Amino acid sequence: MLEKFKLRWEIQENWQLLFPVLGLAGLGYSAFKLAYKLTSSFPVLLTIGIALLLFYLLLNLTLFFFEKLEQKWILDYKWEMIRVFIVFAITGSSSLFVGRPIIKFLGITKENLNPILYWVLFIIIGLIFYQILLVTFGWLFGQFKFFWEFEKKMLKRFGLGKLIK
Repeated sequence: MLEKFKLRWEIQENWQLLFPVLGLAGLGYSAFKLAYKLTSSFPVLLTIGIALLLFYLLLNLTLFFFEKLEQKWILDYKWEMIRVFIVFAITGSSSLFVGRPIIKFLGITKENLNPILYWVLFIIIGLIFYQILLVTFGWLFGQFKFFWEFEKKMLKRFGLGKLIK
């Protein structure tokens, strides 16, 4: 069974199994956190049951995205798709953790600024740090080339293509 899994994901070395394990662990954690948010006042068994259902649904959704993006993204091996998804997940979460203290440091709060303007500034600051963190985490996970190309495309879409020349 493990050999079939390794063959499906084009895993040549055992250390590459780390990425599917991390991906499944992250998916399981996300499913449980979401289930707990939905059922925090219900019995624990119900929360676990809903978490298992959400895990199954999220896993199928993720595999669906893998199939769609496999033709679009140019990677050497299928297991690298998992690594790319992990980088996106870590980057998205990290940009929030970086953005909040920056907003507070600047003295910007929902109380002293129009809430719409607050959220616009929060999103802009988050996007700036997202771009930096995406390439950084991509490099840390051995996917710098992929994320640098991805970043260049994104900057061009934002009308900032001149910055990369």
